[in-house]
Amino acid sequence: MPINLKMPALSPTMEEGTLAKWLVKEGDTVASGDLLAEIETDKATMEFEAVDEGVVAKILIPAGTDNVKVGEIIAIIAAEGEEVSDAAPAPAPSPAPAAKEEAAASAPAPAPAATPTPASASAGDENRIKASPLAKRIAAAKGIDLAAIKGTGPGGRIVKADVEDAKPGQATAAAPQAAAAPAAATPAPAPAAAPAPFTTDIPHEASKLSNMRKTIARRLTEAKQTIPHIYLTVDIQLDKLLKLRGELNKALEAQGVKLSVNDLLIKALAKSLIQVPKCNVSFAGDQLISYSRADISVAVSTPAGLITPIIVGAETKAVGAISTEMKELAGRAKDGKLQPHEYQGGTASLSNMGMFGIKHFEAVINPPQAMIMAIGAGEKRPYIVDDALGIATVMSATGSFDHRAIDGADGAQLMAAFKDLCENPLGMLA
Repeated sequence: MPINLKMPALSPTMEEGTLAKWLVKEGDTVASGDLLAEIETDKATMEFEAVDEGVVAKILIPAGTDNVKVGEIIAIIAAEGEEVSDAAPAPAPSPAPAAKEEAAASAPAPAPAATPTPASASAGDENRIKASPLAKRIAAAKGIDLAAIKGTGPGGRIVKADVEDAKPGQATAAAPQAAAAPAAATPAPAPAAAPAPFTTDIPHEASKLSNMRKTIARRLTEAKQTIPHIYLTVDIQLDKLLKLRGELNKALEAQGVKLSVNDLLIKALAKSLIQVPKCNVSFAGDQLISYSRADISVAVSTPAGLITPIIVGAETKAVGAISTEMKELAGRAKDGKLQPHEYQGGTASLSNMGMFGIKHFEAVINPPQAMIMAIGAGEKRPYIVDDALGIATVMSATGSFDHRAIDGADGAQLMAAFKDLCENPLGMLA
């Protein structure tokens, strides 16, 4: 019996994906564990392995196809001992109801029944019109519709003088009302097309959105529309942290480890979340999820878009281990090779734009997390040091908090703890 190869769910949240590339062709023999295709999910390109043995009888979904639903049949494999020709492709789906409706709509519709004209209606109503017999005879002789005449006699009665002055075909107030019915049956003109979002006569290039970019757009829109953000900013003196980093790099040089400032900030944020557990939470409708471990999602820019690999349990890891793990995760993130568990989850995020010279920014929370730390550039600034004005290396850090889950006072405690660990960095190594 032929085996239907279905689009796999390569992550818990995956509903559809792009069949980026087939690694086999029709007629190829495959065994369990062989790579069949590369599938692009919302965050990475992953390899799809065969589970059963057989021969690829038919590829139903060509390479490069977008929006392939999870569970959709993408290929058929002839089982061991089965003729390839016997593995017929899945039957084509029956025509959609919409197609049938279109066919019915294309058939000629029966002609509508004739509608009485206002003149014929007025002829039937003529006996009910208040008019003198002489006025009726004159109107009939001149071809005048009495319904079009406004009487000047007693009670609005039409008299001889009214019809003598009237002309055949004279417009009346009643005529437009009678004509309104057929006019209503006329199809309304189609609304004007919405203006294009850009001017097409400007030289440009339109690029199709990747699954990752679509996901980023959807999640960030959701975050800004549904999460009430509150922003708290502190200035942090970095001189002690930079000095400690230099000393640690000298000590770790033999091991081939070189710490970045970001590695130390990951550690500081993780320790801060453990010190202020009210900020290590997620809002879940009628529940508040509190975490006992600090898993830090770190924003990494890739050619396809932003992705956030996770340093799990960062509060317990040595900064050297954090540095090594972060470099490895960032490298695979840029190659699109992260596994779902390596970027899905996390209890809080850190986004550092200091390397781009950005002094201050407010990051968007990554749901379902309830906070993200935005790091600006460290720069020499006038600063009060030991009650005297001096020059110090200072950076601004801004925490974005989900106000549904975290009160401003609790967010302020976290920012104070983060500032203290950065300015007294030996505390994060304890």
